[in-house]
Amino acid sequence: MNSTLIQMTLIMVCGAVWRFAKPAGLSAEQTRRVLTTVVYYLLLPAMVLEVLWSADIGLHSFQYTLLGVGSIVFAMFCLWMVGALFKFEGRRMGAMILAAAFPNVTYLGLPVLEQTFGSWARSVVIQMDLFAVTPLLFTVGVAVVRYYGEETAEKPRSLWLFFNAPPFWAAAVAVILNLNGVVAPEWFFGVLKKLSAGVVPLMLFSLGLALSWEAVSIRNIPYVIPVIAIKMALMPLVAMFLAGYLPIADEYRAAAVLDLSMPSMLLGLVFCDRYRLDSSLYAMAVTLTTIISLITLPFWYSVLQG
Repeated sequence: MNSTLIQMTLIMVCGAVWRFAKPAGLSAEQTRRVLTTVVYYLLLPAMVLEVLWSADIGLHSFQYTLLGVGSIVFAMFCLWMVGALFKFEGRRMGAMILAAAFPNVTYLGLPVLEQTFGSWARSVVIQMDLFAVTPLLFTVGVAVVRYYGEETAEKPRSLWLFFNAPPFWAAAVAVILNLNGVVAPEWFFGVLKKLSAGVVPLMLFSLGLALSWEAVSIRNIPYVIPVIAIKMALMPLVAMFLAGYLPIADEYRAAAVLDLSMPSMLLGLVFCDRYRLDSSLYAMAVTLTTIISLITLPFWYSVLQG
């Protein structure tokens, strides 16, 4: 695990260096937008299709949904309780709930789990993301940020339109082909493998581009502390507790729990900007939880293996 995290960290550092160096005059924001667009619209759908087409899809897929949804809802409730107790401002409350509840299961979880457990762990990550985390984010998560924030668009977007995205279409096609026993042509499967090979390094590099020390401020520390405590400590504990009641094989259980132990997801920044939540607070939470995860992930991995 430590060797894996060192490799992941070095790739993220490359992204962080790019933020300061700006090669060819390209800013971190410009570069990240291009890279994440390529990943989201081409490389990630290719990986989803490759993995789910040949994955063992069955009852355990529903178990990932139960585990992911249960853990996220618990984290949301805990942060809401803290916010109600200390009477946090709405803009901060919405950002904190997103940061505390929704883990970076794909952008960081995918490379970490694949390098730690093997290529089979990609199936766990993708199913956890597409069957639990993302659907909950685009329904309950969006409802929360709409409640605490402000809709900037003149005509609010339907929640269901968020699912009209390449990874979801790729997942739907892959599941249909999988359940109907359609075998992928070898040449086509080879193309998918080559495309999906670029997902991990580009995700990590993009994550490095997104991390910014400028977002770290003393005034936000009291608000980030409960986010860190819930996201990096309580949520993994609850995930382990819930997983103990689900009939998931040990190695798959460990991978699923570790995936839910990831730091705050990057996508939340988009929602904070769109709904006028406290974006600087959220960016600080992402930066600090990502750095702290370099310590907590090996700890939770050792606990799960023990």
